[in-house]
Amino acid sequence: MAPQHRRVRARAKAVGAAAVVVSAALAAGPAAGAVPADPRPAVPVRAAPAGPPGEPAVPTVPAVDVPAVDVPSVGVPSVGAPSVPQPVLPAPHRVPAFGAFLASDERGVARMDELSRWLGGAELRVGHTYLPGNRWSDIEGDIGFLDSWARWRNARNDRMLVLNVPMQERNEEGVLDDEVRALLRRGAAGEFDHHFRALAERLVALKVPDTVVVLGWEMNGVTYTHRCGPDPESWKQYWNRIVRTMRAVPGQKFRFDFTPSRGRDAVPWTECYPGDDTVDIVGMDSYDQPAGRSFDEQVREPYGLQAHVDFAKAHGKQISYPEWGLFRNGDNPEYMRRMLAWIDRHRPLYNTLTDYCPHGVWQCDDNPHASRVYRSVLSGRTHDGEPDTTPQPTPVPTTPPPTAPAPTTPDTPPPPEDCSPLDLGRWVEYWLGGQFCFRFDWW
Repeated sequence: MAPQHRRVRARAKAVGAAAVVVSAALAAGPAAGAVPADPRPAVPVRAAPAGPPGEPAVPTVPAVDVPAVDVPSVGVPSVGAPSVPQPVLPAPHRVPAFGAFLASDERGVARMDELSRWLGGAELRVGHTYLPGNRWSDIEGDIGFLDSWARWRNARNDRMLVLNVPMQERNEEGVLDDEVRALLRRGAAGEFDHHFRALAERLVALKVPDTVVVLGWEMNGVTYTHRCGPDPESWKQYWNRIVRTMRAVPGQKFRFDFTPSRGRDAVPWTECYPGDDTVDIVGMDSYDQPAGRSFDEQVREPYGLQAHVDFAKAHGKQISYPEWGLFRNGDNPEYMRRMLAWIDRHRPLYNTLTDYCPHGVWQCDDNPHASRVYRSVLSGRTHDGEPDTTPQPTPVPTTPPPTAPAPTTPDTPPPPEDCSPLDLGRWVEYWLGGQFCFRFDWW
């Protein structure tokens, strides 16, 4: 995580003079010397230790433009130029189930309540975590933090647990295509069935038999050992074996989420679709990338947001957004507004923002403008349609978020050297459009 930059504030020494200047500024509009203020309360500066085993890798989609590729005609709707909705605030009664990825382990569980309070008591109904995928024992669920997530899920009947499950061990070790191809064929032949049976039995024993399983996510890319590209046919057969193996465990009620990354990536994700019989949800991981790509282009691109919605509709499936957030375009409030409006319009079964730098809004101080948009849209939202207006203390993360690459946009500029900032309170700063700066040469 990039070092945090916080502006130094100074109390006004000439209150009378400041009042005159402020009155004039309020009449004239935003002050020319104002510096945009971060609306979030100050939090202690946090170091950035390496994340624990099991944190998901930051998406590694190249930051180059995706070449124009025609959408295949088999089972894929045409991608035209859709009518993209203008950013609107979702009405309280239309808020889809949402949450955020805050950490894989027990820290993520603890932060769910803290994020809810930061959002004014908003109901976070979706908890999202990942199995590490280093060893087969990880994929079997032999990790302690699943117990904590199961307790969180079972505390309320309307909650949902989303669990990303790798299809291979050594899942982020850069295994070469030839070996991946051989592993996929071994999986398609049933060699690894017992590992997934053990996982299903563990989830049932933890009383979370209705877990949403995001199996082999971002299979259309190059990052993971469970990628599809080296042998799509074997990948689909392997997926189907895993699903049928887990569904055969007594007491299970799993839903399986097929989730590629947005765009074509290494292989068109439609070539990896394993079939309607084993897919319950068609998801998409969609970050604000590559650099310079607008939200409209993310909608229209081949295998993009509109193609995802159309594909799911054609197959009679619900959609989801297990991972989404800021990325290559830095602190982008326009992306945040448009993505929230898109979610409101298309009503996914669930969505979970990735909340650590550079993607996040609560655990990442590098995105104050997008953070303000996210918080203003979702603050106080409940799924019964009424915002919770009870005053809540604003928490800060209890432990540092996982390490991630720094964003690509510059930090908020400090006040000019010949200017002394005045602390006039957040209400006044809101109407001024930023923190007021008292210039020395005005004397």
